[in-house]
Amino acid sequence: MKVEYSYLRQQFAGIGPYLNDVKKLILSEDLTLGKPVQEFEERFSKLTGIPYVLGVSSGTDALILSLKMLGVGPGDEVITTPNTFIATVGAIAMTGARPVFVDNNAEHTIDVAKIEAAITKKTKAIMPVHLSGTPADMPAVMKIAKRHNLRVVEDAAQAILASIDGKHVGSWGDAAGFSLHPLKNLNVWGDGGIIVTRSKDLYKKLKLFRNHGLVNRDEVEFFGHNCRLDSLHAVIANRLIKEAHFITDKRIGYADQFDRAFKRLSGSITIPPRRKNMKRVYHTYVIHAKRRDALLKYLIGKGISAKIHYPIPVHLQKAARYLGYKKGDFPVCEAHCRNIITLPVHQHLTQDQMDYMIDCVYKFYE
Repeated sequence: MKVEYSYLRQQFAGIGPYLNDVKKLILSEDLTLGKPVQEFEERFSKLTGIPYVLGVSSGTDALILSLKMLGVGPGDEVITTPNTFIATVGAIAMTGARPVFVDNNAEHTIDVAKIEAAITKKTKAIMPVHLSGTPADMPAVMKIAKRHNLRVVEDAAQAILASIDGKHVGSWGDAAGFSLHPLKNLNVWGDGGIIVTRSKDLYKKLKLFRNHGLVNRDEVEFFGHNCRLDSLHAVIANRLIKEAHFITDKRIGYADQFDRAFKRLSGSITIPPRRKNMKRVYHTYVIHAKRRDALLKYLIGKGISAKIHYPIPVHLQKAARYLGYKKGDFPVCEAHCRNIITLPVHQHLTQDQMDYMIDCVYKFYE
């Protein structure tokens, strides 16, 4: 049996309605920051309960623009975790600021107990990452930020509909960035991103900044970027956002099945802690496995597209050498990278495929 990691062929198998939407868009000639973008922003606001929403060109740009409009730039430091996709750290670097790392915890998110030790006079912001759709401990992050007068930009790229005590991620900090990359839970035909904030003033600045700083067609308030969400992508997002809760519920349900099954393999499989006040949305389903590399090879041989997210922590990447970190600096993160494995958990799986994956893991450890 084959179990693919990508589900895009299945998601867009009934492509007719999408093409009809695209045809209407083309005939309208409303292709740049058009009505579909505004409609999507309004729908995302209703979905998350966050008042101000902006569609941008990628999740990475969502982070860069947010940091810049909050005043982060050369000479500043931004605290984050090395257990993340490279875009988190790349966004900080693109502002001219210096990324400062703090180890992660057993939940794969930033260890809040270690943040204050990393704060210096140059620290301007904290960027917690809701990795795999697991919320970072935002109540604790916000207490630290308030105590030290720091900005908070949430990297929520993988966490649409994740929440803490019913409060959506992205609504805790000054701003947050979400991704609409094709393999995200809510996606588009290409790259796209979303910025959210509760600040009307910040929203106004960001709205100008994503569109060259233009107040209108002929007047520029300040020089900005061209980081708009295309109308074409917004058309796709407007159709898929209607399925956001269904997609999320299916992923949570399958993840729960995995958790129940793998608890019986506690000597070989470790499931990250699942705090009850947090809603995880499982952009990826990540567990810890003994003999991880052998298990990965075995599963791929059985037709299961298992993966590793991520095998090399950011602080050990070539791009991060200038920061001066070395192997052993973040032992929890590094240990995780040696034994984590990702199983497909998308909404288009069948029960037979779920049973097959669980059975294969059991047979490997037998």
